Amino acid sequence: MSKSHIVSSFNTDLKHLRNLVLNMGALVEQQVLQATTALKEEDRSIAKRVLGGDQEINALEAELNDAALKVLALRQPVAKDLRNVMMSLKIGGHLERIGDYAKNMARRTNTITKADAFTGSIGTIVHMSELVQSMVSNALKAYNMRDIELAEYIRAQDENVDQMLNTLFRELLTYMMEDPRNISGCMHLLFIAKNFERMGDHVVEIAQEIIFLVTGNWPLEKRAKYDKTSKMIVTPNDLENN
Repeated sequence: MSKSHIVSSFNTDLKHLRNLVLNMGALVEQQVLQATTALKEEDRSIAKRVLGGDQEINALEAELNDAALKVLALRQPVAKDLRNVMMSLKIGGHLERIGDYAKNMARRTNTITKADAFTGSIGTIVHMSELVQSMVSNALKAYNMRDIELAEYIRAQDENVDQMLNTLFRELLTYMMEDPRNISGCMHLLFIAKNFERMGDHVVEIAQEIIFLVTGNWPLEKRAKYDKTSKMIVTPNDLENN
């Protein structure tokens, strides 16, 4: 077998890995969008589609894992090619987790809708979703184009997701203190908002892995975290001041 044929076959294998990651990403974007639509419209049929769509993402991740292991075993890549395979595997894992969060959101939407629970503050959650969807889309673009500047931009965007969570956390705690009947719905909304914050974290990890894939170095500056919810307390005085 000629050297040129071997190189061509190897490039085909790497392209296949890239396409699997991009296909996973497209499905994940769709899942997040549909889960958000289900919550906004209180539509359990859309939520059910999200639950079913998760299996397709899992199947693609399994295919990605198998393809990557085959490349490692048969091609024994080194340097940038090895980073390509390993980072594609890791990125696929992050995408699968984002899909899991979308599935969890759909389950909570079903619960909220069945119970006719409190659904205030959905507007903020929708804004969080739109930002996370934009981050996922940019991450896929950065991965496909090997664009480290776009990857750095994604890392900076995560601050906005954290700040939205801080605002929503305080707002929903206030609603719960005002009326105990709001507690059930607000708790589910808090978990959904936290899901989006975690999605943002996974996208940032993808961005960092893209930077490593292209440069061979991890970002020098650690990503700052602005999620303050673990230290936040709302008191009765806060209600009086609102």
